Parts: sequence; structure tokens; C-alpha cells
Amino acid sequence: MSVSDKPASDLEQYPAARGVDSIEEARVWLAERGIEDIECITPDQAGVARGKMMPSSKFLSTSALALPSSIFMQTISGSYPEESDSFQYPPHDGDLRLVPDLSTLSAVPWETDPTAQVICDMHDYHGKPTNYTPRNVLRRVIDAYHSKGWKPVVAPEIEFYLVKTNDDPDIPLQPPVGRSGRAIAGGNGYSIAGVNEFDELVDDVYDYSGSQGLEIETLIHEEGAAQLEINLNHGDPLELADQVFMFKRTIREAALKHGMYATFMAKPSQNQPGSAMHVHQSVVDIETNNNIFTDSKGEESDQFRHFIGGMQHYLPKALVMMAPYVNSYRRLTTNTSAPVNVRWGYDNRTTGLRIPTSDPQARRVENRVPSSDANPYLALAASLACGYLGLEQELACDDSVALAANEGNNDLPRGLLDALGLFEGGNKLQEILGPDFVGVYAAIKREEYETFMQVISPWEREYLLLNV
Repeated sequence: MSVSDKPASDLEQYPAARGVDSIEEARVWLAERGIEDIECITPDQAGVARGKMMPSSKFLSTSALALPSSIFMQTISGSYPEESDSFQYPPHDGDLRLVPDLSTLSAVPWETDPTAQVICDMHDYHGKPTNYTPRNVLRRVIDAYHSKGWKPVVAPEIEFYLVKTNDDPDIPLQPPVGRSGRAIAGGNGYSIAGVNEFDELVDDVYDYSGSQGLEIETLIHEEGAAQLEINLNHGDPLELADQVFMFKRTIREAALKHGMYATFMAKPSQNQPGSAMHVHQSVVDIETNNNIFTDSKGEESDQFRHFIGGMQHYLPKALVMMAPYVNSYRRLTTNTSAPVNVRWGYDNRTTGLRIPTSDPQARRVENRVPSSDANPYLALAASLACGYLGLEQELACDDSVALAANEGNNDLPRGLLDALGLFEGGNKLQEILGPDFVGVYAAIKREEYETFMQVISPWEREYLLLNV
């Protein structure tokens, strides 16, 4: 059941749950709810929430909120990359300003004391948006569409696993025990009983989401053991990236309340399917509000095929933003359910680019390549940038594929370093994303790879210890 499907009596619990237009409205909103504390948060390069907590009175009376710029140059493990020709740290690790986006103001429903949260943009002290922070990278791509008179529309689908709590990273993850008293097994795709195993947790996800003004379209059980998927309504890319950012926090907190973890790792378990973040994309003409993928006769437009052509040409170069970790490439393996190609087809789930069955006005391209571990702001920015470049350059697409396309050769970079090489290869993608961002992001990913290489895996101990 989606939040919008809940009875009116339930929806009345969430009046004006999300967003205000001014600081004065924020003052009233906070007072009406008795909010004592507020979290000012922003996504770092990994999509982790960074920021500051303060009393609501302090929030209303100050504009001097800041974070060190180095926060956005840190790896997922907390280390920092070496400087290079394409990447240098700002002098003295200067501060960046947190600028609250009041349209994102909402409650933090899992806190025991009345607490609110607001997502912030990052500016320098001259008031200029920082061009390497994730929210601003996505804005840069959206602005490119607007400059052409277009408005991109997206609808993400996020897969994740519920697992038993585990404080030892050397021990493989296990599925949690559901209400039946047994650990759920795999092969439960679209099983209502599979979802009902965790119905109390799911109820909390809906309640937490409603009180934050987040709208779930559907929730299903996927093929993996205790693997779920949440689909979001379509809309503005920045708003949807904000929602995915908040949903990840929400789902993790709901899982912890019920004594388990929620993980968005791309491949958390060796013998289970990986987790994806599929992205449905269309483009609307701002003046007419018509879908530019459909012509006046209701048929596929040239722009529809140019968008696909851009995805096919640039997606491998942008893959490191959609598959950002070494683990991401364990999901992108041939002869599995994951797409490992840039082919396209009608209602073909083996292609990297699927065209769902729809009426002409809802014609869209589903990018099935991104992993659920991706920063939603950067994954959406990368995917939309590929399509934009196809439109701008009027790139041709290949013929559609009707048969299975995920067998045989892998059309995508096979590992993180290969993907980085294409990402840094000097192309139009760097121009639309911004060279400062590309330099920072590539440096972080190289450092993460070097950190990963310091770890000796069980496979190495199993097969090399006594055999070589």
C-alpha cells in the first residue's frame, strides 16, 4: 500500500508534513510541533548524511552554519586521497556554508525527543554554490536541460536487503528471522507472504515516511532472501534524489528498531542477487508539458532515440557514478539477473535500458544499470547527463533487442579502475558534470580502491595459502 492509498484518516496525521516557504513559516512549523532540535544535513560524495544538530532556537537565529570542505573529499572509510594534477585540496581546509533548503523541512520520526531535519545546499562564503558537492552536481545537469526548454522527470526504484545484525565483518551476512520464526529464503519475488514476514517493520516504514512527507508508490519482495524494493512516484530529479536520500535513512532506522540491519550494498551476499536502483526517465517540454519522447502522432520521436543513443554511448563512461565501489562490480556479472550491457529493448529486463509498456505520454527509458549503493544525486546526475548529451549531439541508437541480452560479453567496465579510466578519459561528460567534481570524485575512488587492496580476502586464504 502506498502512502497515497492510505485512508484519509491516516493521511490527516501528516498535514503539511514536508516543507515551508520561508524562515517565518519555519518558525511557526517548528513551534506547532514542539520541535526542540533540528538536524541540518547534506549528502557527502557517498550519500552519507553529514551536518550539524542544534536547538531550533539557534537554527532560527543564525545563518553561520558551516562544514569543512574536506568532508566532501573523504572516502567511505574515512581516509583522504593524495593530491594530483587533477585534484588539489582547498587551502587551509576552508569552510563551506550550509544553506537550508526549507522545502525539505520535515520531522525525524524515530527520535524520542521532538526533532526536525532539513537538507542543505553547500555554498562558499561568497554565496556561490560549490560545484563539486552532490546536490549541486545534480542541479548543474538539471539546469542544462532547462537551458534547452526541457524538464527531466524521474522515478527511482530502490532494492535493499534486511539482514541479521552482525558486528564481525569477516562473517557472511544472514537473512533475519521473520514473524514465522524462521529465516526467510530466496525465490520469493513478489511474494506477499514474504513482505508480511516483516509487516511490523513495513508499517513503521510507512508511518515514518508519511510523517516526513515521503510518498511510496509500491513495496514488493524481490528474489533475494529478505530483499525488498520500494518504488517512488515520478517527479523532479532533485526532489526524488532527496527522497531516496531520506528513504535510506528511514529504512535503516526502522530496521534497527526491529533488531536487524537494512543494507544497500550492491552485492551483500555471495549466493544472492544484487541490489539495484533502477531509474525511469522521461523529458518534458517546459512550454507544452508534452513528453518529447513522443511525436504529434503518438509515435516514438527522434529525440527518444537520441536520448537512448546518448545513454548507450556515455553510460560506460559514467558508470563509476552508478556503481561506485569495488563491491558494485560483483553485482554486474554476466549470466545473472543484472544487466551488463547498454542495449535497449521493449519490456526486456535483460537489457541495460528497458522501455516499459506505457501510453505515449508516459513513454520513458528505464536505466537498470545503477546499483542501490550509489549516491542518488550522483546516479541521477550521471544518467540524465548521458541522455542529455545524446539529445544535444543527436546521437543514433542501435536497434532494439528482443532476446536475452545479459549473456556472453559484458559491455560495461568490469571493475572500478576500468570504470575510472573511462570516467577521466576527457569527454563531454566532464563538461556537463564539471571538471572540479570529476577531479574530486576520481581521486576519492582511487583512494578507496587502494584501501580495498590492503585487505586480504577469504578467497585468497582459501586458495593461495597452501597451494602456491
